[in-house]
Amino acid sequence: MEWETVIGLEVHAQLATKSKIFSGASTAFGADPNTQACAIDLGFPGVLPVLNEEVVNMAIKLGLGIDGEIARRSIFARKNYFYPDLPKGYQISQFELPVVSKGYLDITLEDGTTKRINITRAHLEEDAGKSLHEDFHGFTGIDLNRAGTPLLEIVSEPELRSAKEAVAYLKALHSLVRYLGICDGNMQEGSFRCDANVSVRKKGDKKFGTRTELKNINSFRFVERAINYEIERQIALIESGGTVSQETRLYNPDKNETRPMRSKEEANDYRYFPDPDLLPLVISDEDIEKIRLTLPELPQQKHARFMQDYGLSNYDATILVSNAALADYFEVVVKTSGNQPKLAANWVTGELLAAMNKSDMDVIESPIPPEQLGQLVLRIADNTISGKIAKSIFESLWNKEGDVDAIIEKKGLKQVSDTSTIEAMIDKVLAANPTQVADYRSGKDKLFGFFVGQLMKESGGKLNPQMVNDLLKKKLQG
Repeated sequence: MEWETVIGLEVHAQLATKSKIFSGASTAFGADPNTQACAIDLGFPGVLPVLNEEVVNMAIKLGLGIDGEIARRSIFARKNYFYPDLPKGYQISQFELPVVSKGYLDITLEDGTTKRINITRAHLEEDAGKSLHEDFHGFTGIDLNRAGTPLLEIVSEPELRSAKEAVAYLKALHSLVRYLGICDGNMQEGSFRCDANVSVRKKGDKKFGTRTELKNINSFRFVERAINYEIERQIALIESGGTVSQETRLYNPDKNETRPMRSKEEANDYRYFPDPDLLPLVISDEDIEKIRLTLPELPQQKHARFMQDYGLSNYDATILVSNAALADYFEVVVKTSGNQPKLAANWVTGELLAAMNKSDMDVIESPIPPEQLGQLVLRIADNTISGKIAKSIFESLWNKEGDVDAIIEKKGLKQVSDTSTIEAMIDKVLAANPTQVADYRSGKDKLFGFFVGQLMKESGGKLNPQMVNDLLKKKLQG
């Protein structure tokens, strides 16, 4: 039996404001418990929420970034439910009239094709606090620092058909909110987290299967693993004669499994009603146009430009635009490399990213300035050094041993491009290996690599590779 997966994602992006959505309390991460929750966040009697204007501006940016409809009038509602870390007994959110609706994101699939994922809505709301269990034996600690932190909940249509598609969408959204500057995207700190609604149905069926909700997943890898586990669990359950229960489940990355958190057999009645303390949110055309003028070049626009202007492959462009800082870094490398975009892309996506991943750092923390990597690429392009030597210079740059030209001069790494010098070295290597020369001339072409290796060993890797290849072929044909 063939099955089709249906996935929709609900993403909570914490907006990058310094203060909360309805109060002046700080949103800084890592403060001592309960030191950043004021009377407004806790809903004390006699206090009134005041909407943070910057939160609205950021919501408008998102709406423009996904080409969505921005509501000229939207309202805040009270979503009533009891939870220990929600001291007011309700959460201020948007329900019937969200600030943004009907947008989309285009994602690139593994085969290089593009798929459009529609976004149902994006609405503003406040975060709740956090329940802590680990350090309290038999008790639960409540940290209310997050209470009132501004969130934008972004809800996709159920149009994703695999865990890989879900991750591609999530990465595209993650990149977009960072480009827009509305969310730092830090998944470890909970600034960007995801709920996944997953169901399966027989291929060809139009009716959705019973879905489960996977709650608060905070890494791309865990999203993929959790969804794949849930798909397999649901299919196995149905094929064995069981039925899927509508419920919320938590993913355990250590055991790579999901487990029930709470049943959702019946829809919760949150008793939404307009918040009497907040006026409707009114956004004018002038407000929107003012924000539009502040938008940066967005990932898809940059992706298209990198392919057109720099002649990059879809793969290289996708990697480079995934991070705005990385894209900026690359463009400086190109500018200082004598306009060598492909070679620059190879070094940025290859050596640089590998070194950063190994050191667990972001591009803005790189010890190699982009101008120096550009200079290294230039020295490869103008045949001052070989690609092999360039790797040792890269290590020296990483260890802050000086600039490119100084390292080349100090270590005597300049590439040998003198014809007579290279020919003399070839003669020496061929004279030392007569058996291999005879074998090569009798048809064993693979020995060519042996001779190149001997020459590079003899010269310490300093010979111009193209000249070596050309001159060596002539000598061997000899």
